[in-house]
Amino acid sequence: MIKTKNAKIIITVFSLICILLPVKAPCSVECIDAEGEAPIMNNDVSAAKMEAVARAKWAAIGQTIGMEIKVKTVVQNNALIDEVVIKKINGVVAGFKVLREENKKDTYLVKSNVCIESANAKEAALSLALNNRIGVFIIVKKQSPVDTYEETNVLSEKLTGKLIEHGYSVIDAVPAQVPGTQGIEDAIQSGNYTSLRAIMYRYLSNVLVVGKADYTVATGKGDNIGYNISMPFQHVVTRLTYRIFTRDSSGKIVVLSAGVEQGKGLANDLDEAVQRGLEDLAEKIGPKIADKLNEYIKGIAKKVSVKIVGLADMSENFAVKETLQNIAWVTKVQEKGLGEFLVDYQENPVYLANSMSLKKEFRIEEFSPYSITVKYVK
Repeated sequence: MIKTKNAKIIITVFSLICILLPVKAPCSVECIDAEGEAPIMNNDVSAAKMEAVARAKWAAIGQTIGMEIKVKTVVQNNALIDEVVIKKINGVVAGFKVLREENKKDTYLVKSNVCIESANAKEAALSLALNNRIGVFIIVKKQSPVDTYEETNVLSEKLTGKLIEHGYSVIDAVPAQVPGTQGIEDAIQSGNYTSLRAIMYRYLSNVLVVGKADYTVATGKGDNIGYNISMPFQHVVTRLTYRIFTRDSSGKIVVLSAGVEQGKGLANDLDEAVQRGLEDLAEKIGPKIADKLNEYIKGIAKKVSVKIVGLADMSENFAVKETLQNIAWVTKVQEKGLGEFLVDYQENPVYLANSMSLKKEFRIEEFSPYSITVKYVK
């Protein structure tokens, strides 16, 4: 982190504002160097520079909150950078200074020093969070030699695979990148979900599956099971206690669902029996969690008004409707007239607009969370 003289002045002024004005939370400003690069389209250097500056600011925001997934990976070509990102930058960037800029013929590069107001940065990042990106944090309690937690385990891996099969983008939120195991468990027990919110910030996710699994030996190998018959296998019972968390409209963490599930495992070796018990648990819990997530996403689906400018006739209208229906997470498209549609969309509407902008026949004219205006290009 490099703090320039100007950056120090900005921090001083901003700190005075924080002291003099009533605020809900302490103000915190961090100044860091960040780069942004954007393609030069149709020789429009000024537009490329503006986009590169915006990307530099977003890069600084990402560094400030430790965001794992870069914005450019979720908004593939940043077609909506002006409509979404720049609006969210307001109130987040306390100071900005260009250190170096370069026209690289095909792209424009901007290196800058950006001062970020960290509290607002987190909320700005979550404006791009995905409903179908699921964070999974499952720990397994081991009973020997002492109580310890296994953070990388077959249950977490199998559950992740099951959710991916159902079409979700899944992040295995291992403790190496988030607050530790004990911190997560304490958060669940106390109801203080600050550490869980940190996972959402890092991975731009709106949903977290958090759970703790343990096991008991139901019958040990060699135990008498009656009639002088010895148990030929280790028999364990596995148990998962889990919760699914999401955010409400105000950003508060809420419990979407909670439950307990059991599995069992048989094997010659205790460790192998535990592994089989965890696999059995994943087979049982995977579909249940996927169903809960599906219900939730259906429940928050938004109706987005889409206006297509430049359609000549109903045949083009029909072709556009078919294109809209084939976009991922679109569940229903209603025709309201020539060039007018009502789209049921289960994701963040910015991704509907972005998916449309990737179609060669569409050019985004205006965007809001509830309406999109598009120019039809033949």
